[in-house]
Amino acid sequence: QVQLVESGGGLVQAGGSLRLSCAASGSIFSINAMGWYRQAPGKQRELVATITSGGSTNYADSVKGRFIISRDNVTNTVYLQMNSLKVEDTAVYYCNADGLSYYSGGNYYYMGDFWGQGIQVTVSS
Repeated sequence: QVQLVESGGGLVQAGGSLRLSCAASGSIFSINAMGWYRQAPGKQRELVATITSGGSTNYADSVKGRFIISRDNVTNTVYLQMNSLKVEDTAVYYCNADGLSYYSGGNYYYMGDFWGQGIQVTVSS
């Protein structure tokens, strides 16, 4: 069974920093891209940042220069270093694995899109 387990969220004051982690567990063969999305109350889920297996990154304009995404392909873990946090960064952050393939029971499976359960990040003024 494959899981994406997020950690590192919490409450921080504006201007502070947090580091999110998301570890993919299970008999994973490969993951194309990993990333972070967020959803604030009353708003749609939006992209925060993504990173491919080759290290190419993409950021939302609202977090450029403040957030850094990184990835460990050996442990299938993606990180999001969030600096200079703003109140408007408050949201539930979701880890995403795009193009995930894994083995189970002798069979090979492919999942185009796989999500973590989400983790709360709250930035206070």
